[in-house]
Amino acid sequence: MTVADEDGMVITRELDRQKENPVVYPVPPSVQVALVRGTDRDVVVVVPEDEAANDGTSLPEVRESLQIQALLATIGSRMRLKVWIPPNDRARVKAEWKGDPDSLIERLPLNYDDVTLRTIEQIDVLWLKGRSIRRAFEVEHTTSIYSGILRMADLLALQPNMDIKLHIVAPEARREKVLHEIRRPVFSLIEPRSLAERCTYLSYDAVREIAALPHVEHLSDSVLDAYEEPAEI
Repeated sequence: MTVADEDGMVITRELDRQKENPVVYPVPPSVQVALVRGTDRDVVVVVPEDEAANDGTSLPEVRESLQIQALLATIGSRMRLKVWIPPNDRARVKAEWKGDPDSLIERLPLNYDDVTLRTIEQIDVLWLKGRSIRRAFEVEHTTSIYSGILRMADLLALQPNMDIKLHIVAPEARREKVLHEIRRPVFSLIEPRSLAERCTYLSYDAVREIAALPHVEHLSDSVLDAYEEPAEI
């Protein structure tokens, strides 16, 4: 791309002015800045803050996604795992809650940098054992499937060696769309393993089937392996 001489002079003049009299432009508090270490260079990235949670309107797909979110929390609770729900969702999920309320934790017992922690805290449901995350779930309703997938990708970019089983949970009607998005070329560049290698699809019906299994409290979280669908081709 070429720049007109007049425009080039303006840019040069402003750069010289900034060099002689530096002006600090503060980063807004809602913007998360992190340093990602690559194989050949380090990159400063911006992780955008999630938009405000919905206003509680009872759209059918939103209500169903909250029910699935609560069901996942209940399954984890019955398996004697600790459960994390983002603060913005907690009150609405608790209204659908069927598990032991003592299993719901108020603070994540994790040692990561602030940007990584804020990204993890926004994930819809986490199952934890001790100080480690066993499973992470993003529940996507019918109107959008992008936010959860992007959050999972952000997490892997920030912590490429993190070993967590990731799941995108969505209605069966959105199955192909979810798998297609997870397989996007941009997510294949995540090192050391692509998003498709570490993130699977789990249907709403599968979550309901797992919840209905007898003696869930005697099962381990590995039971999900029989219900998930890998995104890797």
